[in-house]
Amino acid sequence: MNIKAYLKPSCGWSNGVRAVLRKHGLAFEDIDIINNRANYAEMVQKSGQPRSPCVEVDGVMLADISGEEVENYLLANELVKPVEQDVGVVTNAGCSDEEHAKMATKTVRFF
Repeated sequence: MNIKAYLKPSCGWSNGVRAVLRKHGLAFEDIDIINNRANYAEMVQKSGQPRSPCVEVDGVMLADISGEEVENYLLANELVKPVEQDVGVVTNAGCSDEEHAKMATKTVRFF
């Protein structure tokens, strides 16, 4: 499976996507859309919208999606089998106030 995950370096939604992909042992390209303008532009062009996370699975773009939704897509399309494992993070939640504060002081935003 070829997976490209357009993610923020530190974000509740992005961390949920990472956790789900790791839970299922899937290799994926973690593409930073905050610190690289070209990556963000590629995500917008491919997904047709500006919100993240976006995950491309074998050419199918899942736009503005949570980790829980990624897992549901993978299961529904029989790309993975159910796994009972605590991933250590919430897979369907946005950034905490602490995460937002960290991003505001340490990242460069292009949008």
